[in-house]
Formats: sequence, structure tokens, C-alpha cells
Amino acid sequence: MSFDPVESLATMRHEFGEHGGVNMSIEASTTFTVMDPKMMPDLFEGRLGPDSGGYYLYGRHFNPTVYVLGHELAAIEGTESGYATASGLSAIAATLLQLCSPGDRIVSSKTIYGGTFAMMHDYFPERTGHHTTFVDVTDFDAVGRALSDGAKVLYCETMSNPTLMVPDIPRLAELAHGHGAKLVVDNTFSPMIVSPAQHGADVVVHSLTKFISGASDIIGGAICASQEFIRSLTDVHRGSLMLLGPTMDPRVAFEISLRLPHLGIRVAEHSRRALLFATRLRERGIDVIYPGLEDHPHHGTLTRIMNQGYGYGGLFGIDLGTTERANELMQTLQNTEHFGYMAVSLGYFDTLMSCSAASTSSELSQEDQRKAGIAPGLVRISIGYTGSVEQRWNQLADALDRVGL
Repeated sequence: MSFDPVESLATMRHEFGEHGGVNMSIEASTTFTVMDPKMMPDLFEGRLGPDSGGYYLYGRHFNPTVYVLGHELAAIEGTESGYATASGLSAIAATLLQLCSPGDRIVSSKTIYGGTFAMMHDYFPERTGHHTTFVDVTDFDAVGRALSDGAKVLYCETMSNPTLMVPDIPRLAELAHGHGAKLVVDNTFSPMIVSPAQHGADVVVHSLTKFISGASDIIGGAICASQEFIRSLTDVHRGSLMLLGPTMDPRVAFEISLRLPHLGIRVAEHSRRALLFATRLRERGIDVIYPGLEDHPHHGTLTRIMNQGYGYGGLFGIDLGTTERANELMQTLQNTEHFGYMAVSLGYFDTLMSCSAASTSSELSQEDQRKAGIAPGLVRISIGYTGSVEQRWNQLADALDRVGL
């Protein structure tokens, strides 16, 4: 199977602005004119809409600019349809609430973003009655046992945050579908690199805030799936997006759309630098985690499912052993060497680094962190592409020398 997200986007992305501009127009209206009053019931019942007649009702339902961005993202992922939301977590929440009825069970990877973990582990059981079983998704027997009790959803990340574990998505899709469940994959760490829907995922979600935006200036999310599922999310009576309202502003949608044509170039450069730095760190004897290294336990899995030309991702981890050592290195990298920034998030054009156990994974208890393989001294580094490679490497090497590594 051959799929190129850049080619797919280029095929789809041929929009003209309202007055013939080469960029699509920003439609700032919150509500839309109906020329015939008899059409109003059809709009509210879903018989007319953007996909059925080109009609729009209200910005919380569909906005033309946001609608186009959703379909551009769907083209990148190779799905029928897509919808852009106000944040990545809103995309995840809306997806899970749409797929599950009260009391339904979810099976999730035990190593996921801390906010997603808190939603499944703490918020859902108290507020919605959804309970989640957390498993090692590389253990297919454990996944099968967890699914066998009538779970409705199997959830994982293409590359786990922050351990960079890569699950076998085709095998997980087979397991989920064999038990009547849907496979939902968070592809935030690996846009362009992996296309989960091409390997059987039913729904692909993103935090657009990260690599897809690329400038740490926009918060947004996306859901890419079948047209039927997107329609269910926007149903005026039962749609999680329509009724909970995590609406993306059309001006934000326009800005993100302009960044998609060079997403592949950016991702490839993030990946090129991450592989080079990870290789040099390994040669130096540093305990580095990067799926592009041949000794990474899931290197073969990622190589098998990845799209060619975009590398193995822009994140790597360094295990310093203790939180104190991790903090010492990050402080030196930021304040002495000016290598990057101590900040959460990722996918920025400059380097961002954080000690995950004390930040983006802090929603997990120490025991849950241990089960997830998140070491207290693990520094997650999202490598940027500013400066020359040798300049940045020398800064990193000098910082390692200063802290005795």
C-alpha cells in the first residue's frame, strides 16, 4: 500500500477565494442566510448541509472556512471527512463521547498524554460513567482480554507521549474490529509520518497546536474519520461537537490552512535533526530513546507502517536517571547554551524540552508513571530547526559536558 499525504493534500487543495484569490476566503459570519423558509427544517434535520447542497446553518455547526480546513486534514490522513475543533483535547473528548453510551467501556494504552489519561481515568468515571482499562497495547493478549468484555473503543497514540512507544496499528485495528470496537488513534506526534486510517484506524485525532501549526501560537484540534461519523458529531440533536460546542474560529482555521502545504517539509527537517542528534547521543553513551534508531524496540514497526520521506519524528528522550539531573541539564541548555526552551508542548520551530514526569505526565500517579514506563529523569525533547545543525549540536554537547555526561 502506498499513500503520500502531500500528494493527497495537493489533489484536494485547490480552493479559490471569494474574489478569485489564490487563498480561500475567511468566512467570518456566525449565521447564514436561508433563501427559502421551507429549507430551514431540512437544515436542522441534516437533510441539507455542506455535503448535501452546499448549505450552511450556523457557525457552531459548520463554517465554510473551518469546513475546508477539515477536508484538507482529511486529505492528509486519507479519510472521507474531517472536522477542526477548538483544541486537541476537545477533539478526543467529543470522539469518545460520540462513540460511547453511558456505562460503556474504553480500552486505552497505558502510556498516553497526561490530559487524556486524566479525562479517562478521573473525569469520565465521575461525570459520564465511562470506565477505562489501561493496558500495554504492544501486548496483544492483554489487549484482546480487555476488549473481550464488550469495550466500545480501543485508544492509543501513534507514538506514545512521552516514551515514544509505537504500537502495531494494523494489528490493533484487527483486534478492535474483531471485538466490535472502534480504533481511535491520536496522531499528534507523527503527522505525515504515519497515516493510521490507512492501517485500519476508524478515527484519527490531532492536536493541531503542535507540529501542524508549528509556531506555538494557535490552539486547535481535529477529527478525521468517515463522513458518517463526522455527520453524527454535528447532528443537532445528538452530536457531541454541535451540542458541546468546541468551535474553531474561522480566522484560526485560515491560518492553519496556510501552514499545511509546508507541513511535510517541516516534519522531514524535524525528523532529520532528531535522528542525527539521537545517533550522536547514542555514540556518546547517552541513554537516548528515539524510534529512528535501529535498536529501538519498535523501530521495525514504525518502519513498516510509516510513509516514506518524512523520517521517524521530531521528538527524542534522554533519561538522566533523576529529576535533579534532568533539571540541571535543561537549565543549562536553556539559560547557558541557549539551545532551546523549558516549556511544555512540542512541534515548535525552536526546541522545547520538559521533564515529563513533573509536567505533561504529572496527572499520572507515581505508580501509573512506573507502569507506563515514564522515568523520573526522562527529558522529552522536541527538536527545532532554527540555527545550523552543528551550532545546535555543539550547544547540546557543551551542556552535556557541563553536567558531567
